[in-house]
Amino acid sequence: MELSFGFIINIAIAIYLFMDARKRGKSAFFWAIIGLIIGPIVLGIYFIQTGRKGIGWTIVILSIIWYIIAIVFGILAAILALFL
Repeated sequence: MELSFGFIINIAIAIYLFMDARKRGKSAFFWAIIGLIIGPIVLGIYFIQTGRKGIGWTIVILSIIWYIIAIVFGILAAILALFL
């Protein structure tokens, strides 16, 4: 079974969120599941919620930019495929 790099990153984020949320008295399972599904944006939101606003906002903004770039390239690839 082959795992994608993005899914492996999401697993790592989920593990981190689970362990850190448990230390801080937050809902560990909630943060881990949401982190597994959504990934880096949730990590940024978690950092903002726990008082680490600088790194949190940086992660959120970079994640949104990355998702926008991926969507634009996907649309461009689909349009290009129509004409080739």
